[in-house]
Amino acid sequence: MTATRTPEAGAGTAQSPVAPGARTPGSGPGDVGRRLRRRAGAVRRRLRRDGRRLAERAVSAWRSSLQVRIGAITMLLAGTVVVIVSMVLFSQIRDQLLDVKRQAAVDQVQAGVVYAQSEAAGIATGDAASIRATLARTVNQLLDRGGAAGDFGVVMVYRTGAGETPAASTRETPASSRRFTLDAVPPELRALVNSGSQAFQYHPVPDETGELQPTLLVGAPVTGDAQGPDRLELYYAFPLQQEQESLSLIRNTVVISGVALTLLVVGIGVLVTRLVVDPVRQAAGTAQRLAEGQLEERMAVRGEDDLARLATSFNAMADSLQRQITQLEGLSQLQQRFTSDVSHELRTPLTTVQMAADVLYETRSDFPPHVARSAELLRAELDRFEALLSDLLEISRYDAGAAELDPAPTDLRALVTRVVDGMASLAERHDCELQLAAPPDGVLAEVDARRVERILRNLVGNAVEHGSGHPVEITLAANRSAAAITVRDHGVGLSAGEAQHVFDRFWRADPSRVRTVGGSGLGLSISIEDARLHGGWLQVWGQPGAGAQFRLTLPLVAGTDLTSSPLPLRPVRLRRPEVPR
Repeated sequence: MTATRTPEAGAGTAQSPVAPGARTPGSGPGDVGRRLRRRAGAVRRRLRRDGRRLAERAVSAWRSSLQVRIGAITMLLAGTVVVIVSMVLFSQIRDQLLDVKRQAAVDQVQAGVVYAQSEAAGIATGDAASIRATLARTVNQLLDRGGAAGDFGVVMVYRTGAGETPAASTRETPASSRRFTLDAVPPELRALVNSGSQAFQYHPVPDETGELQPTLLVGAPVTGDAQGPDRLELYYAFPLQQEQESLSLIRNTVVISGVALTLLVVGIGVLVTRLVVDPVRQAAGTAQRLAEGQLEERMAVRGEDDLARLATSFNAMADSLQRQITQLEGLSQLQQRFTSDVSHELRTPLTTVQMAADVLYETRSDFPPHVARSAELLRAELDRFEALLSDLLEISRYDAGAAELDPAPTDLRALVTRVVDGMASLAERHDCELQLAAPPDGVLAEVDARRVERILRNLVGNAVEHGSGHPVEITLAANRSAAAITVRDHGVGLSAGEAQHVFDRFWRADPSRVRTVGGSGLGLSISIEDARLHGGWLQVWGQPGAGAQFRLTLPLVAGTDLTSSPLPLRPVRLRRPEVPR
């Protein structure tokens, strides 16, 4: 019984102001348990987070690195082959080792049976003391005789009638700590021996410390037949500890050798892959730099192997591309200069001819009817020619990279209304109605009003011309970052193939159809360049017989990137409206 000491009052111990039986916050077992659960939950969350990150890194490495994939596949295949070969090899070594042990044990038991038969001839059947002495002497003699199977234990059993007499167990010597008694013999083995046949069985037998050890048990009848009243049985126990140690050593050797062989094969595979992947990576980097405009980049050529020929072919291809791109750039510059020069040079004679045509047009009433009609046609074609020159000059500015954006805060609702009012006369001539849907408060955006108005005039004019007299719907909408304007007609429409070429220069869906509005064929090409200059989108949807819809999307703040559009490109309503009467 032990005694405990308690601090006495006034002995320098701090006195707590808490009343007896009261608990401070966080000091109870429930609070401690909650803190432990919170910490355990935090640890689990951190482990899951780290596991997800590791898995994501592994997946990223698998997808992005050919070297990692080849190394992993090589390790998997090599590991599988090594495991199968190791299992087969270990199984064969184990079976062969046990077969040798079993054959030596059977031979030793047969020799022991012959010796035991000679000793059992002098057993006095009715004298128990003589039986015990003879059995003990025989067991000792068998232990002294030894054998090729190694260490062993012996048990002899003399059976009379329905009973059996246990013999002495293995001798006790300082060199051996094993013991073997009749109780260690399994009933199945005794039943086989009692039936008159020699048998063996692998069975765990306790040693001197009581620990079970794998053991080969061999039993055989010594005298008498299976029906006799007296029987003498002989059992040998051969411990397999040495064989088990040998097999453990072999297994460890096989495992270490297999792992080393797998790592060696993986290392060789990774090394060989790297020899191939490095030039490919170099080629990819060189190709990337070529794509970025560094046309002087080339691959280093080393040796005369296949990779060297690949580098040589790549460099030859780069040289050819550089020459062709240089030639195309020269031709493009020549074409741009030619277009700009021709447009400027034609300005002066065009102005002179247009002044003369205006004089003829104003005095056409004094001419005969056919001459007056000629004057009207001359003026109309000169106007179209002037528009073509203006468009060519604008296209040449875009080709030369000289087009500049002049953004300013603009009310898009007022701009769209101005375009609709300006195109009203054209719509009346085509018996077409312009329908505008816009927010009542307006939409403020930083745009170049002149360019946006030109885009809308082109879109509305094309819609009126191709609308076949059906109403043309103009819709304006905006969200927090972008504004969109759609122009919808219900005319002949566009097929998917035609929609891909609608912004090409001088492209016409039906060249045989006569244009009633006029134009140069460059309107939509200039419009999409104007939209790109704003950082916006100009897109088209069309369906034969259901009309077409163009959508212009512009950022509200100049210089920002677009992620979505406030209006859908595909119209919600595809039914063609009736022509108003």
